[in-house]
Amino acid sequence: MSAEPSGRAPWSGRRLHLIGVAGAGMSAYARAAHQLGASVSGSDRVDSHFAQTLAVDGVLELHVGHRAENIPAGDDVEVFYSSAVGPDNEERVAALERGLVVLARAELLAELSRLRRTIAVAGAHGKTTTASMIVRALRGGGLDPGYLIGGTLSETGRNGDWGSGEWLVVEADESDRSLLALAVEIAVLGNVELDHHEAFGSLRELEQVYREFLSHATEAVIWDRPELLALRSGPVVAYDVPAPELRAGGSRFVLDGVEVELSVPGAHNARNAAAALRVAGIVGVEPAVAAGALAQFSGARRRFERLGLSPHGAEVYDDYAHHPTEIAATLAAARTLGPRRLIAVFQPHLYSRTRALHREFGLALAAADLVAVLDVYAARERASDFSGVSGLMIAEATVDAAPGKPTYWLPDRGSAERVLGALLGPGDLVMVMGAGDSDTLARGLAGVGNVDG
Repeated sequence: MSAEPSGRAPWSGRRLHLIGVAGAGMSAYARAAHQLGASVSGSDRVDSHFAQTLAVDGVLELHVGHRAENIPAGDDVEVFYSSAVGPDNEERVAALERGLVVLARAELLAELSRLRRTIAVAGAHGKTTTASMIVRALRGGGLDPGYLIGGTLSETGRNGDWGSGEWLVVEADESDRSLLALAVEIAVLGNVELDHHEAFGSLRELEQVYREFLSHATEAVIWDRPELLALRSGPVVAYDVPAPELRAGGSRFVLDGVEVELSVPGAHNARNAAAALRVAGIVGVEPAVAAGALAQFSGARRRFERLGLSPHGAEVYDDYAHHPTEIAATLAAARTLGPRRLIAVFQPHLYSRTRALHREFGLALAAADLVAVLDVYAARERASDFSGVSGLMIAEATVDAAPGKPTYWLPDRGSAERVLGALLGPGDLVMVMGAGDSDTLARGLAGVGNVDG
C-alpha cells in the first residue's frame, strides 16, 4: 500500500477516458480519478442517473453513443473500458490504432486500491448493501472513508467519493476476476454461488478464485459457514446472526453484547450488518458507535427501495435481485412488511444465467402470490447466441413450481405496464426485481420520474 502524495493532486496531469462510464462501477471510478486531479472524459451507449450526477458535479459530460471521436486528442490519453464493452467497440479499436494505453476497468480499480488501505467486499449477493453499511459504520465512527460501490449511498446521494481518511471501501467483482487485481487489507466474503455461468465452468473453479482473493488479504471477515471458512488459509474473523428478530421493515439482534436495531428488512440484511460491524471493529470503531450508525442506515438505491404508491394504492418497491437466492431473500423480507398480496415482477439478467437457473428462479418466485416475468435484459450478451432462451422459461418454471399460481409472461414494457397497472390494487405490495432497466417499469408503476434517463 502506497501513501498518497501531499500537496499536488496525485493524478494531476493524467487524462483518462472511460468507455462504459455510465455504469455504477465505472462512474464511481471516474469520480475518484477526478478528485485525485485527473482530467476525465467518458462515453456509454445510454445515459444514466450516475452519469447525470457526474455532470452536475463537474466530473465529466457523457458522450452518449460510442464513436472514435469521443476519445480526446493527444497521445497521453489512457483508455479504460468496462467489462460490458467488447473488443470490437469503436472506441477501443480507435484507441489501439492510435497507440494509446488501453486497459480493463480492473486495472483502474487496482490503481485506486493501492492508494488507500482497502476493504473489499466479495460474494455473489449483498456486496453493495454490505459495503454501504461499512461506509456508514466508519463514518459514524468519525472516519471519512473513500468508497466505490455499485449503488447510491442514501446519506450522500453518490456511489463514490474519495474521502479524506485512510480507508477505501470497494466491491470486489468475481464476474471478470477483477477482484484478483486489488490490493486488499481487509477482505469480506458473504457467500459463494455460481452466478456468472459465462465466466466459470464450475463452482470449484469459482471457489479457487475466491481462495486466491482471500490469500492476498491481511484480514478476512467471512460468513460463518464451513465451506466459506475453508477458502481462507490464515486468520479469520467469522460472523453470523443465527436468529435475528424480524420486524416490519427491520430487525433486531445482539452481537457481542451490543444491541443492533436495523430499519432495513430481512435476515440477510442482519447478516450484512454483522459483517459491517466486524469490519468496523477491526478498524477501531467502538461497537456501540458502529451499531448506532447502522441504526440510521436506510439502504442503498435499488436495494429494497420504496418508490411510492401506484394510482390504485399498491406499494411499489424496486430491488436489484437477479439471482434465485437474492429473489428468495427479497421476497422473504417483503413478507415481514405485513399480510398483504405480494406481487413479484422479475426481469432476468443475462441469457446464460436464465438458461442455467430458470428452474431455480421459478422456485424462488413461487413464494409470491402473483408473478410477472419480463424478457431477458441482455447486457453484454446477444440473443442470437442463445437460441430458445427467454424469460418465458422462468415463467413456465414458476408454473411448474406452483401450479395454479397466477403467473404472467409480459415480454415487452408496454404490455407489462398495461397488465400490471390493471392488476394492482389497494394494499398490494409490488416488488420489481432485476439488474437491468426494470427500475424504469417500477418507477412508472409508482408514478415517479425515471432517474436513469
